[in-house]
Amino acid sequence: MDLRDDLQLIYRWIPADSHVLDLGCGGGELLAALTQHKNCTGYGIEIDPVSVQAAVSRGINVIQADLEHSLDNLIQDRFDIIVLSQTIQAMRNTETILRSLTRMGKQAIVSFPNFGYWKNRLQITFGGKMPVSERMPYQWYDTPNIHWCTLKDFERLCAQNNIRIMEKAVMSGSKQITFMHNLLGSIAFYRIG
Repeated sequence: MDLRDDLQLIYRWIPADSHVLDLGCGGGELLAALTQHKNCTGYGIEIDPVSVQAAVSRGINVIQADLEHSLDNLIQDRFDIIVLSQTIQAMRNTETILRSLTRMGKQAIVSFPNFGYWKNRLQITFGGKMPVSERMPYQWYDTPNIHWCTLKDFERLCAQNNIRIMEKAVMSGSKQITFMHNLLGSIAFYRIG
């Protein structure tokens, strides 16, 4: 199974035989692994036509759509798990998307790059410019990311919307971080319900 480090963590969190919706599924790597190795069912939603083709070539049921404008209209099903992996920071209506996740699924897994990561802080403080890193590889002017947040920001948003955080994990590269999450973690993972 050839999954990125962040997708491996999400893969481990999803139980076998789950009905899964992967929002912003990219080329369908996660869904393909879940289908093949954990007997999961479900489908993905992706806006990029090249990624949609890659997902289809993996045998994934995928809908080409913009999550911002069609999520409520597209999804009439109830899912065990909804995945929003490194997509929330590119959404304009973050609160609406989060509320939709908890309404349509029993649980959701949300991951995002942590803007509070120490290397990002250093680039702003000492370099005087917006950070560019492995998890945030774009310049400020060409990034698809429109909302940057830290772990504390996301947790506050969940609390304001009565969304329960069931589990949290933080990584830097392929290593899971066990302390000082907001400072040492480059990517955050939350299981919410």
